[in-house]
Order: sequence, then C-alpha cells, then structure tokens
Amino acid sequence: MEDAKSTTVTVEENGDGKFVQTMTSGIHQLLADEPEDVGGSDLGPGPYEYVLMGLGACTSMTIRMYADHKNIPLARVRVILSHQKIHAQDCADCESSNGKIDEIVREVILEGDLTEEQRQRLLEIANRCPVHRTLTSEIKVRTRLA
Repeated sequence: MEDAKSTTVTVEENGDGKFVQTMTSGIHQLLADEPEDVGGSDLGPGPYEYVLMGLGACTSMTIRMYADHKNIPLARVRVILSHQKIHAQDCADCESSNGKIDEIVREVILEGDLTEEQRQRLLEIANRCPVHRTLTSEIKVRTRLA
C-alpha cells in the first residue's frame, strides 16, 4: 500500500507584483512568478518550472538511492527537463488523438564508471520515482472554498 502521508503547502499572493506568490512548506519559503512578457515581474520560477523541478529532484534522488543501495559507482546525476504543449495528433504513443497535450522531456545524465547494463537499469529506475508515478497516474484535484 502506498504511503498515505499528506503534504500541505500554502501559496498566497504577496503583493510584490501582479502574479508574485509566496509558497510555504514547513520552514521553507519560495517565490513563484510569471515572466515579464506575460505581465509578471519574473521574481521567481513559474508554476510549470516548479513542476519540472519537482520531477527532476525526485528523479535524481530516486536514482541516487537505488545506486547507493546496489553499490553502483554513480558519481553524479543531472536531470534536464522541458515542458511544452504539443498537438495530440503529432504524438504516436499518446491516448488522445485531438487537441493539445502536455509533453515533458526528461534527459538523465549519469556520470561515473558505469556499465551499459547499470546505465539502462538506472534509467528504468528514473520512471519509478514517486513524482513520475503521480504525474502519470490518475489524479483528482478537489477544489473547495475554505
């Protein structure tokens, strides 16, 4: 059974700009904003950038945990991610065939004296990170007034 632990964050306008948000998780505080070309002040990453950063961090951490557990000589992990909207008809392996879909491209760079078999195994492990599983599973966002 999956961990039922709940994560709670607070996001609120902070008044420093039209879209600037203060995001709080426990003792941690971050800023989010929109770029200037869409009316923001560019004081922080945008929402999609945070989604990509979460996926990238989880991917790297999951690979690191597995490599350490299996004594794989992984020196360093780097994950480069991008997001774009693409036409569903241009996607050969997508369920949707019309409209636009979100495409995330994740490039995993593994440094160290690794065999090809170890490299391929670590790439498989990347798809097992919890954030990847969340993004590729059925998600329900329940919105209510407080």
